Amino acid sequence: MAVTDIATRTYNHGWRLDPIVRSLLDTDFYKLLMVQMIRDCYPDQRVTFSVINRSKHVRLAEVIDEGELRAQLDHARSIRFSKKELIWLAGNTFYGKTQMFSPDFIDYLTTFRLPEYELKKVDGQYELNFYGPWTHTTMWEIPALSILNELRSRQVTKGQGRFALDVLYARAKAKLWSKVERLRKLDDLRLSDFGTRRRHGFLWQRWCVEAVKEGLGEAFTGTSNVLLAMDSDLEAIGTNAHELPMVAAALANDDNELRWAPYRILDQWRHTYGGNLLIALPDAFGTKAFLRDAPEWVADWTGFRPDSAPPIAAGEEIITWWKQKGQNPKEKLLVFSDAMDVESIEEIHKHFAGRVRISFGWGTNLTNDFVGCTPNGSVDLDPISIVCKVTSVDGRPAVKLSDNPEKATGVASEVERYLRVFGNAGRVRAPVHV
Repeated sequence: MAVTDIATRTYNHGWRLDPIVRSLLDTDFYKLLMVQMIRDCYPDQRVTFSVINRSKHVRLAEVIDEGELRAQLDHARSIRFSKKELIWLAGNTFYGKTQMFSPDFIDYLTTFRLPEYELKKVDGQYELNFYGPWTHTTMWEIPALSILNELRSRQVTKGQGRFALDVLYARAKAKLWSKVERLRKLDDLRLSDFGTRRRHGFLWQRWCVEAVKEGLGEAFTGTSNVLLAMDSDLEAIGTNAHELPMVAAALANDDNELRWAPYRILDQWRHTYGGNLLIALPDAFGTKAFLRDAPEWVADWTGFRPDSAPPIAAGEEIITWWKQKGQNPKEKLLVFSDAMDVESIEEIHKHFAGRVRISFGWGTNLTNDFVGCTPNGSVDLDPISIVCKVTSVDGRPAVKLSDNPEKATGVASEVERYLRVFGNAGRVRAPVHV
């Protein structure tokens, strides 16, 4: 694949519309996996997703032009899956399994399009909501975040001179390569790209993925971005996300159903995929609560992705739980993906070496680390924490408690109810930067 001169491409931005999202495969793999299950189990649920900018100091509606944002969102709605993409999805092997996607699902994708959106400005921020069937609104999460992040990057770099841009990208490339050189020293490292949602831009993510692929060799196991996996001959990486337990919980009719909602939907997941893709995400309503109430069959799963708790403490808690359940941690897998960067990867890798299998999802700090790289010393390119979460299900409010209360979402009365059901144990408040 030819390497794009990103600095020149950035300098030359002047088209009426330079599309940020050019393919519906430019998304995270777990989205496609979840949609296939949602069609089978929740075809009629109407789910609202909403963009939330946790970095409130960055007033996005004052940085990004509304007309440009609408043009990018409208363009994304015009895209369809191509025949080539569907052939690849239907015929490729994922996680060692052929035909991960059923012929019926592939046929469904032939006419798929993103649903409408609602956009307005409120106090310097954009309120961006997606209403409709869960099968459709879930597919907006990744392109919406990609569009917002890249429009911000474009605005900040607009008007920069050719040489200033050249220096910017040269510094960012050198910064990434220095991380790669450190990561090379870790024995038996397993690392993949999780950086689509909050990337600097598509071309930059592609450069980062190609660089890490060359720099780390077999230690680089793949990318969550389906388009880059297809184009770069990499494994597509992903299983499921917080939205599954969030939707299941919102549908619960009483506190008892609420308590069991996370396991009910994971049971549907394991049956959908015939015992494959068995990585549980335990922190939607608190990891301690998840482990406390988990059915015995959860201990048989391949592993966990402890997302928002302090990673070493969470890993130790899960290892202890496995041992209590008669499982051998050395045969299990922990996937760490929350704000990972070279320092935390090194620390976690050293701590758990030889005790449990581990892998890393390297996200924003891989695909959007321009801190200290701008020639004029500006911090405008520092990454922000922006998410797109389920906010309602069939008109009922949705909640995420998280192991980090700074990441909690939902109306206050429902958050209090969830805390009463699941408890507050183990939740640790920590700043959220990316």
